[in-house]
Amino acid sequence: MTDARFTTDGGPALVLSGEGPRPAAVELVGRRARVPAALTGRGKTWRAVLPLRARRWGGPELPLPTGDYDVQVTAAEGAAVSEPAALALAQLGTVRASLDGWTLRVGPPVDPAYDSGEGQDALERRYAHRAARLENAVFFESFYGRNASCNPLAIDRELARRAPGVTRYWSVVDLSVAVPEGAVAVVEGSPEWWRARGSARLLVVNDWLRRRFSRRKGQIVLQTWHGTPLKRLALHRPGFDPRRAIAVLRESRRWNVLLAQNPYAARILGKAYAFLSRPVWVEGYPRNDVLVTGDGAATRASLGIREGERVLLYAPTWRDDRDEIVDFVDPVALAAAADAVVLVRGHSRTLQQGKDAEGPRVVDVTGFPDTSLLLLAADALITDYSSVMFDFSVTGKPMYFLVPDMEHYRGELRGFYFDLAAHAPGPVVRSQEELVAALTSAPDVAHTMRYARWREKFNSRDDGHAAERVVARILDQGFVDAG
Repeated sequence: MTDARFTTDGGPALVLSGEGPRPAAVELVGRRARVPAALTGRGKTWRAVLPLRARRWGGPELPLPTGDYDVQVTAAEGAAVSEPAALALAQLGTVRASLDGWTLRVGPPVDPAYDSGEGQDALERRYAHRAARLENAVFFESFYGRNASCNPLAIDRELARRAPGVTRYWSVVDLSVAVPEGAVAVVEGSPEWWRARGSARLLVVNDWLRRRFSRRKGQIVLQTWHGTPLKRLALHRPGFDPRRAIAVLRESRRWNVLLAQNPYAARILGKAYAFLSRPVWVEGYPRNDVLVTGDGAATRASLGIREGERVLLYAPTWRDDRDEIVDFVDPVALAAAADAVVLVRGHSRTLQQGKDAEGPRVVDVTGFPDTSLLLLAADALITDYSSVMFDFSVTGKPMYFLVPDMEHYRGELRGFYFDLAAHAPGPVVRSQEELVAALTSAPDVAHTMRYARWREKFNSRDDGHAAERVVARILDQGFVDAG
């Protein structure tokens, strides 16, 4: 290796150069993305250009997600490649990057002057509390900016159709997150992000607001949440923690309106967040409209799934006592035993910590931007305590519940609002062997009856028109001006 440098010619890239035979391959390998180099050289010298961007799932080419990437060089036979020289942190337009040995570190394009506690304090003082006119705009955030999905995405799409003159900002952790057409991406912590969050008339979010958010006079916060709860939330979590209780109450006071999928969720969320005297809209979930009106063929094609293949979606929830997805399933063995393609979908909280599962007929879709499209593409769901069960039931397709840690989860980690084993609309199993047996057995009449009762209780408003109803209420109540 004779040289390493960053360039922005043709887009941000890492360029490596060396003497001797050209390597057989050079790649950037991260937890959620892999990028091959364009190699040139005729035997005396060589050059490898590694774009700091990638295309996944048939979508647009976007900057690499934030994280560490291994620079992997497969040398030509009989040759050796020395470690590249270190490169200091560089601002490369859509990303920031540094090189330390064989490790490339990629971060969001936030000016270093603001990427500190003092810098963020200055931006907060400048934008969060100043007396200024609110903008006829909506600030969207989904899962802390890790993707543009869920109820906020469905509301965005309907709002763009009904009120195209309203500006739509999307909070993103970095520019690897694709935002809807016509929307403006604002990177968390940047001056643009602080300004948009502080000036938008309406905020539509599906989780807690962060960075000391203070709702300004005239601003409205619509909290759509992200699932009907089985596991206990907020004030209902096991053990009394006064700091947690104060945080919950402080958070819920930031919201003006809460969206619930069904009357059951409205009761639970209202009590768990002490949101008892403000409006709760029970309109079904906008994110589930596509499960009624859509077709999974395009998603299957983007994932490389052949027509006629059986597709199993494994989507467990996260655990409070671990950062990565649980390892209760061997997806390769499951794919072989069930004669199916297995899609592995980790929770959004495991997106940055985990690593893609690999193997024959296994596709890790943790980084796929929209869970609803995966539900539409799957023939059956395998989950545990995730709220995805209340969404997938809109489709009427089979569900299986793999719960080897039920006693620990129910008794120590979270606790449940109802007895899952008694009401589950599908087999409840404790091991992969039991799961395979259930997958290869005929449906049980008892589960069929439970499924019908389940849908009546939890999906009565999931009729394909939830986004229309929610956006109609937003416009009718003047949260934004349709123009």
